[in-house]
Amino acid sequence: MTDAVFPVSDHASIEPSALDQLFLQARTYNAFSGEVSDDTLHRLYDLVKFGPTTANTCPARFVFVKSDAAKAKLGPALDEGNYKKTMAAPVVVIVAYDLAFYEKSPVLFPHTDAKSWFDSKTEAELTTIALRNGSLQGAYLLLAARALGLDCGPMSGFDNAKVDAAFFAGTRIRSNFLINLGIGDRASIFARSPRLGFDEACRIE
Repeated sequence: MTDAVFPVSDHASIEPSALDQLFLQARTYNAFSGEVSDDTLHRLYDLVKFGPTTANTCPARFVFVKSDAAKAKLGPALDEGNYKKTMAAPVVVIVAYDLAFYEKSPVLFPHTDAKSWFDSKTEAELTTIALRNGSLQGAYLLLAARALGLDCGPMSGFDNAKVDAAFFAGTRIRSNFLINLGIGDRASIFARSPRLGFDEACRIE
């Protein structure tokens, strides 16, 4: 008995309601309520981890800041305009990237010596790779959170050096951006801003 082979195109488009939830009606929230359980955070990561990265490097590292003690560590790094909403969010995700990501390559990409592709690169080269792929994984997290019924408030507006000192001291992990998670308060969102049209942002060659 042979394994069935399915064509790549053998996938139906998801329902319009799902597209609304992930993209068309999804918004960036500035106030949140509710609770986010540890089980939900595990489910969230179990979706995120399957998103593609270069040679399956998976350089993103996520800190789910929930406790009062963890928020007290994060607070001093926040810009004034982001402080109150972030401290009030049920969960704040620190999306970071590990410059030593290649140490996991023997496990994550076992069919060849992928570690040797990276371990002699400069810090600048490793930063480019880790930041690019870690940012992809942060975007996967946004979509996975929305798919699980959570609302998101991604943001910069913080001191990366302070976050790194508070949460990643003694490591090669560096913070990238933050995401507030919870049930969004629709009163906290602004009118949707315009987007570039296809002809302004794209071309087909």
